[in-house]
Amino acid sequence: MKIEVLARDIKHIPVLEVVAYDLRKEKIPIVVFYHGWKSSKELVLTQARKLAQKSIRVILPDAQNHGKRKQPISSIPSFTFWNSIQANLAEFSVLLNFYDEIKLLDEKKIGVGGYSMGGITTSALLTQHPEISVAACIMGSPAPMKYIDRVQKSAKEYGLFVPNDLLKLLSWVKNYDLSLNPAAINRRPFFIWHGTRDERIPFSQPRDFYEEIKDQDFAKNVEFLIGRNEGHLVTTELMDQISEFFESNLKKDIE
Repeated sequence: MKIEVLARDIKHIPVLEVVAYDLRKEKIPIVVFYHGWKSSKELVLTQARKLAQKSIRVILPDAQNHGKRKQPISSIPSFTFWNSIQANLAEFSVLLNFYDEIKLLDEKKIGVGGYSMGGITTSALLTQHPEISVAACIMGSPAPMKYIDRVQKSAKEYGLFVPNDLLKLLSWVKNYDLSLNPAAINRRPFFIWHGTRDERIPFSQPRDFYEEIKDQDFAKNVEFLIGRNEGHLVTTELMDQISEFFESNLKKDIE
């Protein structure tokens, strides 16, 4: 299968569209996939190609302050981090609207996924976007308020400056914290993967989240896969599992 990688600029958002050449003009399932902190859309192309092989159109945006949009990081790095996530959340509908306007969006076949910062973005989007039918949070956290608390503590331990009013500056985050509103999952297929030795985002955050919701009806299609002794890294095998997850669940949506 020949895969096409098309560079687009959607309302000043640089994206790569990855799709099977023969299906590029067809209305097929779409997955918006987000990269991690200090990364770029090009660094998730392998995952995108694997998804495209499953007859899925993949959209890879550069987050604010990353890739073609890279700018100097704020003297408060954590503020830049959350600013990048907030921009992802604000721009998600812009991307969907573009593909709707060119008649390539099937509103019943929308997927979202991401690594690390992109996984946090994915979980947050589930709180506000019922149009998402399938999602995958890889190495991210569905509990961003807890992650803010951890970042604050870590920054102080390393002698980094943290403003006293950081929580107020990031007050919007609680509205996108899936752990505070898990019923928003609403039976949607949600794949969570995390390594037990992740040194950046604690394994305990997705684990505790899953343990709290796993017996609830709204979480009947949540799948939590543990990366035993794995760190903050995605393997080829995991990429294949992610692709198979999206393929099987988006096909269920088609039927």
